[in-house]
Amino acid sequence: MGQGMGMNLGVGYRRLRGHQPVSAVMVVALAACAAGARAQENAAAASPKASESAATQPANKPSPDTKSDNKTELASRDTGTTFKLRVNLVQVRVVVRDRQGKLVDGLKREDFLLYDNGKLQNVSTFGVDTTQTRRERAEQAAKTQQSEPGESVDVVVMPQRFLALVFDDIHLSMQDATAVRVGAKKLIESMGPTDRIGLYGTSGQMTVEFTSDKAALEAALLQVISRPKMGKINQISNCPDVNHYMADQYMNQNNQSVLNVVSQEVLACQFNNDPKQMPMAIQEARVALQQALTAGDTDNDFTYRALEDVIRRLSGRPGEKVLVLAGPGFLLTTSQLQETGVIDRANKANVTINTLDARGLYTPEVMGDVSQRNTDTYQTAGYKVMYRTSEQTENSYVMMDFAQGTGGTFFRNSNDLQGGLLKVGSAPEICYVLGFSPQNQKMDGKYHSIKVAMAGKMKYDIQARRGYFAPKKVDDPQEQAKQEIAEAVFSQEEIHDLSVDLQTQYFKLQPEEAKLSIVSRIDLKGMHFRKENGRNWDNLTVATVIFDENGNYVAGGEKLLEMRLLDTTYDRLSRSGLTMKSSFDLKPGKYVVRQVVRDSEGAQMAARNGAVVIPF
Repeated sequence: MGQGMGMNLGVGYRRLRGHQPVSAVMVVALAACAAGARAQENAAAASPKASESAATQPANKPSPDTKSDNKTELASRDTGTTFKLRVNLVQVRVVVRDRQGKLVDGLKREDFLLYDNGKLQNVSTFGVDTTQTRRERAEQAAKTQQSEPGESVDVVVMPQRFLALVFDDIHLSMQDATAVRVGAKKLIESMGPTDRIGLYGTSGQMTVEFTSDKAALEAALLQVISRPKMGKINQISNCPDVNHYMADQYMNQNNQSVLNVVSQEVLACQFNNDPKQMPMAIQEARVALQQALTAGDTDNDFTYRALEDVIRRLSGRPGEKVLVLAGPGFLLTTSQLQETGVIDRANKANVTINTLDARGLYTPEVMGDVSQRNTDTYQTAGYKVMYRTSEQTENSYVMMDFAQGTGGTFFRNSNDLQGGLLKVGSAPEICYVLGFSPQNQKMDGKYHSIKVAMAGKMKYDIQARRGYFAPKKVDDPQEQAKQEIAEAVFSQEEIHDLSVDLQTQYFKLQPEEAKLSIVSRIDLKGMHFRKENGRNWDNLTVATVIFDENGNYVAGGEKLLEMRLLDTTYDRLSRSGLTMKSSFDLKPGKYVVRQVVRDSEGAQMAARNGAVVIPF
């Protein structure tokens, strides 16, 4: 690092003062540096910037490679920690509407009742998220990234809301795909500076990762077309005309009347109503029903896997996470366990699923697809109408379940798909954020239901998440510490138990290569050292993660600093502070930095956020 800094090429320096939330699911390892006095002098001689960043290092601090023993005062090592999210403070975003569907403003903490598994909880944190507060946070981020008053800088707008817009192109018809494209364009046009939108198709044929580039998102909408994996059997002859609902009724529900109807249809369209051919017609009907069931279930399997993949993409993002599923719905057969699995994964990742019926205000196709040959007979027509309307009705149940199971909204029975997508995709103008720490929580990893109600006699419609998964008990103190750090990494808030000041310094080795140095000055006065054998004992864990402006993980690390300080060293560091460094090889661009610091003796923590721009 000293050698690189000595080159002094394209150096840029900025103190991190941003206060916007950042988090992700990842493995992190921090490269910390504790150079001795001679190394500092060499670095200072090579580069004024290096001298500035290392000025507060203790004169007798050992090399980072020094092994810990009874005589060493400071020793550091990489931990290779894997972070996993742990629930402590549970946050619940609540949207309240009156009977006319208008958002309700002006509510207070005392207006809400919050229940965990039926037990009333104390609302420990309360906030109101509005269009104005989101705009103010973005403006504050711009101000805090200026190095000097009045300086104009390239601002990193930290993402606060991630929206995954998923088109169920496996089940969408071409007509419905065209309609949702138009509505999606309006939604993209409405996105704010702190929004990030990703576009995905359940077929896997379209993927646009989270971005704020409206032009790229709108261009990608042209890829939204009907892309069935298996599609309808007997597509050309339509003989027999069998849908997924009919196949499920016979194969899974043992509804024999379906086999009779399909057999009659086969006899008419394949065997010219020759009664002698009825055994062959029955056999052909069974084959067609089995094929229809396989085709429908296969399409559903692809859809479930696609949704699970999008939830995984969302799970490591900071801020609010919303998945919008636009499609006609599909039938729940034996794959109902997969539906429950999607809902559970969304709740674990704190992802809200909103759904939109892309058929709009539809009229059941009682005569089937008019573009295909009609094979109904006077004997089967009444049954076939019932089967078609039943399938079209039941297709919406899965969309309803996704929304209700995650506290989302289901938009249906309206041809205003533009307004519908804006409703399910845009951030509500008023949202209340309730936080609670579960009372007497059992660390069993089980699902807990959440219910939000209004105090008094207020009659409003409430939209909120339906539950969360409790953490599992950890007996190992070291594992407990890892989870606490992980929780802080995932948190959207800054923590100030310890005083930590961050600075960044970058320099460019090549036009497309840069090195970012992060310097952390830690005040020891807030730490609780343990006195033993004439020394002051404590361990300090420092975790640093770097994301791009769209919330994608770029680099990171974690380091454990073991401190066995003599009184003289402790007194000196208490006055000067302890400085740690980490460096990362990056390409030019806009980056968000999140650092978490924790001491082992007092379990005191600090969490800081910031941003840096490395110009091209």
